[in-house]
Amino acid sequence: MKVCLLYEDVERNNREKYYDTASIIKDLGLKSIFDAASKKLIYGRDGHLVKADDPDQYLQETLKAVMMTPLYTWEEISFRQEMIKDCLEHEDLTRSLYVVSRDMLRRWSELGRVPSETFQQGNPAAKLLNEILVLELFMNSLSRVKELLTEADDLKAKGFISLKKEFLEKYSEDRELYVKSVLEDISFYTDSISEGEEDRKTVTRPRIVLECGLEDGLKFSSMKLEEISTEKTKYYKPGSTIALFKDIVEARTPDSFSAVNDIRIAEQTKTLEVTVVGYLADELKAFMEEFNTFFDRLKYQMGFYLATVQLVRQLERFELEWCYPTVCERNNLEFEELKECVMGMGIQTKVVGNTCSFEKKDLLIVTGANQGGKSTFLRSIGIAQVMLQCGLPVTAKSFSSGLFPKIFVHFTRREDSEMNSGRLDEELGRMSKIVDEIGDDSLILLNESFATTTEKEGSVIAYDIIKALSEAGVRILTVTHLLSFARRIYEESREKPEPAIEFLTAERLEDGTRTFKMIRHEPELTSFGLDLYEEIVGKHES
Repeated sequence: MKVCLLYEDVERNNREKYYDTASIIKDLGLKSIFDAASKKLIYGRDGHLVKADDPDQYLQETLKAVMMTPLYTWEEISFRQEMIKDCLEHEDLTRSLYVVSRDMLRRWSELGRVPSETFQQGNPAAKLLNEILVLELFMNSLSRVKELLTEADDLKAKGFISLKKEFLEKYSEDRELYVKSVLEDISFYTDSISEGEEDRKTVTRPRIVLECGLEDGLKFSSMKLEEISTEKTKYYKPGSTIALFKDIVEARTPDSFSAVNDIRIAEQTKTLEVTVVGYLADELKAFMEEFNTFFDRLKYQMGFYLATVQLVRQLERFELEWCYPTVCERNNLEFEELKECVMGMGIQTKVVGNTCSFEKKDLLIVTGANQGGKSTFLRSIGIAQVMLQCGLPVTAKSFSSGLFPKIFVHFTRREDSEMNSGRLDEELGRMSKIVDEIGDDSLILLNESFATTTEKEGSVIAYDIIKALSEAGVRILTVTHLLSFARRIYEESREKPEPAIEFLTAERLEDGTRTFKMIRHEPELTSFGLDLYEEIVGKHES
């Protein structure tokens, strides 16, 4: 039984994850997104937020795995966006499908999903009891899924529609009734005495009709099963007068005998029960094989969509506007009021958005004032690109970009005790590994790369590497303080009629105020570090 809610017609595409996912997660701050998506927001009756529930580790890991595996086409992205729209409109259904599959798998593990060798070779009666409990668990869980899908009569996403259709065919009304009837007939094997007043207690008793012969020693022979069913009868305390009378009557009835008064018959009866019940249980196990991996798949795929729903609720909580992004040509990029959502969910003040439109540009160079929001701007694009390529909404009024199966990040690292060489050697080492993996279908984000050496040496290194990558067809977005490098690229671009290069700078007002807006501007020969000096020293002296 397929689920196919992440990809149309297939459970999982054998796609490669991004290269160096650890760096992407760390440099773009994606862990904060995973954490936010793992928590259910609980509101009071007055509509005010009461608390965020404890994080669900499984949702964190699921969202991480799906986000780090890019989609390759607009059709795949559109399919997933349709699913997200349905899940947002049917949040209860989304959560219930995840909870049903999660609880079912948890209980299955408790019952021994993969029985140990010792257990398999142990008491056959105990093994059979466990199998029946698993079958009942399957039946109850499948019936709950059927109930949820049947009640959702306005689903629009292709994934949900296909799942509902196939599930109702595989677990039809007739098959459900058959499974329930068989389990009911062998329920005496697992049922315990119901609670209540002693004179109202009942017990489920089997009725097994056989055609057989008896050999010496009261051994059964030529046995043929005619019928098995159950009936509810009043419970009589063992050893009581009425229980003894009932045994005597049954023992003297021509077509019955008592298993209580003869140990040999009692043992044969127990063996018979295990044999007959095991036969019927095997019939159901063959049927349940169709759904053997169904709940694993449902939990994983609904886990992604539940995490998405909870992430959107977090964005709404922090008043971060979001949209469904679209796909355009690979060398185009356009967005309106794009915000860095990690920062938006982590601070109390509103985040500044940026609006840009680049057409037929393969290289974007961002320079300008220190503390002007350049790195935040670069991260906002990187986060949005990753979210676009896994079908997630983006924190912007609109966002459109090409698709890049390979995304790389190269952010400057702070020096730490684990570094076995200088910082420049470490940067060059990471870049060398990236170059080995990169191709013309790649996007690379560079944040203050090669700034760990002198401005002159760093500019030469940056120029040579970025020039080579650009000529190889790699899309490059870079934030830099290497002004000689930026100026050299700018002067060369002026000689071309339609350069594929765009230059932005962090806006700075005349009084030194940073607006955190990126504007089109040629690279300046200063980062206005004196502004920060005056601000820090001025405050200290005052």
